[in-house]
Amino acid sequence: MIKGFYSAVTGMLVNANREQVIAHNIANIQTPGFKQVLNRVEDWVSTGIEFSPGNLLRDRRVTYVGELGLGAVSGTETVDFTQGSLQNTGNLTDLAIQGDGFFRVRTADGVRYTRDGRFIRDAQNNLVTVEGFNVLDSNNQPIVLPEGVLSVSQEGLLSVNGTAAGALGLSVFADPKTELERDRGNLYIGPAQSTGQGTPLVAQGYLEMSNANASRLMTEMVEVARSYEAAQKMVQNQDELLGKTIASLGRIG
Repeated sequence: MIKGFYSAVTGMLVNANREQVIAHNIANIQTPGFKQVLNRVEDWVSTGIEFSPGNLLRDRRVTYVGELGLGAVSGTETVDFTQGSLQNTGNLTDLAIQGDGFFRVRTADGVRYTRDGRFIRDAQNNLVTVEGFNVLDSNNQPIVLPEGVLSVSQEGLLSVNGTAAGALGLSVFADPKTELERDRGNLYIGPAQSTGQGTPLVAQGYLEMSNANASRLMTEMVEVARSYEAAQKMVQNQDELLGKTIASLGRIG
């Protein structure tokens, strides 16, 4: 009976965590460059089940039947780095990466990586993110743009009014799922040097949209809510059975 409590309570906890992750993804459906977070459910702990064909007091022979799961636990969260669709904005400082790769930006905590290309010029003509972080060039220095019309090539080369103005700092990772760690917002922490091959392609005047799917997430939210309610009902049933058992044992005594 106590095993039933374990299964039901861990089911409630797992679904509560899944609901938070799904809500986070839903909240960022319209956030450019956002990569949805994935979580999986794993067995919490299991115990071996043995069967005895007779009276254990006279016959100690037992047969191993299998494992009985005692509940579930949330596994390690991962990020889905598949590319989102590109949206034409016409804004010359909006940039999107096609294929693998990340922009490098500098925060107060150090260099971070992002796919969010919503860049702007600040009052000092620095190219910065919407949060105000400096966008870095290929030498990991802040990009300062002269006055004029900005052009960005597919290779990430910058020019203003036809004059070269540096190159975007772009990084490629062989396995972003394992090499990058989620930071605040659309930022990721990762190795100082690229570990992957190839040169990312940059699209000027475009933004990469979120790769979260609204209809799928809403379906998952409904499924999670139902699973949580079912686990909650199991807890209530187990509590009632335990109460009846205690009451029966009390009368016997």
